[in-house]
Amino acid sequence: MKKTMFSMCLLLSVSSLFAREYHVSPSGNDAANGSVETPLRTINRAAQLALPGDTVTVHQGTYREWIDPLNGGESNTKRILYRAAEDEKVEIKGSELVTGWKREKKNKQVWKVVLPNRFFGNYNPFNDRLYGDWLWSDKVHHTADVYLNDVSLYETFSLDKVYQPDTLCTIRDPKGCTNVWFAEVDAENTTIYANFGSVDPNKEVTEVSVRPTCFYPTREGLNYITIRGFNFSQAATQWAAPTAEQIGMIATHWCKGWIIEDNVIKNSRANGITLGKERSSGHNLECNDKRLDGTLHYIEVIFNVLRKGWDKDYVGSHIVRNNVISDCEQTGICGSMGAAFSEIYGNHIYNILVKQQFGGAEMAGIKLHGAIDTYIHHNQIHKSGNFGVWLDWMAQGARVSSNLIYDNLGQDLFIEVSHGPYVVDNNIFLSPHSLQENTDGGTYLHNIFSGNMNPLDDMRYTPYHLNHSTQIKGFRTITQGDHRFYNNIFIGGKDQKVNYGLIDFDKSKWPIYAEGNIFCNGAKPMTDKEQGWIESSVNPNLRLEETDGEVYLISDVNLNDLANFKGEKIDSERLGVTKLSGLPFENPDGTSFTLDKDYFGVSRSSTTVVGPFESLSATTRIKVWPQKMK
Repeated sequence: MKKTMFSMCLLLSVSSLFAREYHVSPSGNDAANGSVETPLRTINRAAQLALPGDTVTVHQGTYREWIDPLNGGESNTKRILYRAAEDEKVEIKGSELVTGWKREKKNKQVWKVVLPNRFFGNYNPFNDRLYGDWLWSDKVHHTADVYLNDVSLYETFSLDKVYQPDTLCTIRDPKGCTNVWFAEVDAENTTIYANFGSVDPNKEVTEVSVRPTCFYPTREGLNYITIRGFNFSQAATQWAAPTAEQIGMIATHWCKGWIIEDNVIKNSRANGITLGKERSSGHNLECNDKRLDGTLHYIEVIFNVLRKGWDKDYVGSHIVRNNVISDCEQTGICGSMGAAFSEIYGNHIYNILVKQQFGGAEMAGIKLHGAIDTYIHHNQIHKSGNFGVWLDWMAQGARVSSNLIYDNLGQDLFIEVSHGPYVVDNNIFLSPHSLQENTDGGTYLHNIFSGNMNPLDDMRYTPYHLNHSTQIKGFRTITQGDHRFYNNIFIGGKDQKVNYGLIDFDKSKWPIYAEGNIFCNGAKPMTDKEQGWIESSVNPNLRLEETDGEVYLISDVNLNDLANFKGEKIDSERLGVTKLSGLPFENPDGTSFTLDKDYFGVSRSSTTVVGPFESLSATTRIKVWPQKMK
């Protein structure tokens, strides 16, 4: 026995000693050994060689490839690390350069290029329809895009509209844009027509998307992979319904323990990062099977993924941190059930759904289904054509904390058909619409809400779970209420047609618990009881100033005056248990929850200051991004 144990330890030691580092360079050769002196040419070649404990270091350059790893890591301490070399810019693109554009005589702003279909290999996004459950459009969109100097053109739907384009006024282009494209695909060629305005595309960087993803293992269950420091862009990603295999520019594919950090992710047709489910549990069921409605199909999918091993031991527990994600037309980050037990923080997410060419029910800066015990914190999310953060179905144990969310067309936060417990704390919500929820059993602590609130009932039967588990405990419709609102700041807005504050929670069927809140500038408490301080004449007029990557919160009142308003400290005992699920508000590891930090990580006192800031000097201007944690 002793000899056997010694042999096992020796093998483990030898394995760690022989962990390899593979180098990749545009000047390399895939027949080389991957040393720093003789690097490989493609990242994907290194991805076929890398074993647990190995590192793939990629050197400066542009890599136009789909990385499909063969292996994953073995544990959190024995990962496979993919990293950009220090201080080197590494671009991984789902596109190819296209030259040889010919000017059209009919309109000199229009150019044409004819590409043989073999140019695209076995996938042609100009012949691939954007398709999936809960995608809404009366036109046939494609997964392709055309890029001029790293800016995507708009797809149009007839050749005539290329020659005589409509002026498209969108969130991205409020003054209007006529840069559009149209493609025709036959058995041999793909012909692309594009209106580049006054620009000659042959003198600029002109690219077309050709790959459906940039980093995605076709095999399930490749765990413990780290992706660090790359620039990902221009993939022809498909619509990612919660009932479908979800493939973004980076996609985890039903596995555990990835770390996606310090990357720039830009220009995805649909999604930036997906932490989603796999295909066998269902793929766009509502589109392909009209027997059942979408709710029943999704319930079937939930049971299918449980049979597929949806469990903390096998799926989720990812970390997504410190990425910059922009210009994706569905989501910055999405995931159906595969994001459970994960942590998403430090990300800057903006320009989501800003071209507004198609719509759907799955669009937000962050859109997650089944975010069980998922922690979303310290992110900057803005300029989304839909919601900032949308947690849909089964957000039990989720926490949304210390985020800066603003300038979104829809609500900053939407939590849908979840039975709690969940926690929303220390956030700054500055869009005209702060919160939409059709849930029960939530708690909202120390937030700033400068927009209106929209509570809803919901008659769909949706699941609640055993504590800190994916296993289903029961099903029930939403009975709106059983919420806690403690120590928040509510600010009235300009829209006279809507209510601000908690007044719309008067209609809740279950009790609402509210204490220690401030109601400013016409925001109203509920009518049934005392809920804090009413400061109707005070208008902080909160707004943001963005300068050189820094964001400052500007107020017309001295923010230090908030220190005069004190509330009671929040912990599990005070929050109690949820009415339906019967579960306490606690940390994912089962320990008691105490809200002991503010937006900046400053310790809260026993008589804590209302709102997200515990301690401020006398000021009307404070830096809120990047956050300097204490």
